[in-house]
Amino acid sequence: MDLDLALRDDSSPPLTDQSTSDEKRNNERWERSNRLCLMIIKKAVPEVFRGTMSETTVTAKEFLQDIEKRFVKNEKTEVSTLLTRLVSMKYSGKGNIREYIMEMSHLASKLNALKLKLSEELLVHLILISLPTQFSQFKMSYNCQKEI
Repeated sequence: MDLDLALRDDSSPPLTDQSTSDEKRNNERWERSNRLCLMIIKKAVPEVFRGTMSETTVTAKEFLQDIEKRFVKNEKTEVSTLLTRLVSMKYSGKGNIREYIMEMSHLASKLNALKLKLSEELLVHLILISLPTQFSQFKMSYNCQKEI
């Protein structure tokens, strides 16, 4: 069906009187693909976002590029969100403690990938702080350990 033809290929040059039947057929296929792609994309994009998009966009590729420009990932916001999640985490006592610690470690690695390096010691302290009182003996034994 070549639905993605408009996304894969650029539009062909405008048709002229000298255009061959193959060129006309390819142009019609591309135009149909572009209309269908735009229709599908616009249906899939939530209405609140569609309102911010320009209606002058002619091709599906341009429409997707417009969406990408408007909603490009902001690293500062992502760092802030991840750091807030990491600092505010509290173990509820439900579920596996290992999975909880791994989740905190995963958040720290995401922050590391965004160029916010957290030391291993800081991560350990954040984990210990987030544990409830039932782990107080574990916290105390960790704090009494000698440095190696």
